[in-house]
Amino acid sequence: MAEVVEVLVPGGKATAGPPLGPSLGPLGINVKAVVDEINVKTASFNGMQVPVVITVDDKKKFTITVGIPPVTALIKKEANIEKGSAEPNVKVVGNLPFEAAIRIANMKLENMLAYELKTAVKEVIGTCVSMGVTVDGKKPKEVLALIAQGKYDSVLVK
Repeated sequence: MAEVVEVLVPGGKATAGPPLGPSLGPLGINVKAVVDEINVKTASFNGMQVPVVITVDDKKKFTITVGIPPVTALIKKEANIEKGSAEPNVKVVGNLPFEAAIRIANMKLENMLAYELKTAVKEVIGTCVSMGVTVDGKKPKEVLALIAQGKYDSVLVK
């Protein structure tokens, strides 16, 4: 029977320390080989926490499945900010281009509650509200209202 280990690791910088080492050690596999493969597969998500699933079979062979970082991490990377605002309705900490919101929505679409791009983009912009991030220089709620009015349908509806 296969053993499954799910962890969040820093993109491209996983180590044999916690949380990986203690989880993988008892399974009897080469932890360094797992860490090296994870670092190669997550290098493009440098600086973000990345969900990783390691499946180990009866013969001590492992497979690694890399997920996509949370929407908040992707927004922080695209807006080039360290963290969200402590006072999101008062203090703005960054700006997310609308095209970046579309890219993030496309990346996360299969893991979201949304069935279509338009509603996925609305979820991403909704996250901007709670992070204190503007979208194309506008308050996220204004952009959500413009989406509802159909102003962005040319790029959202296919």
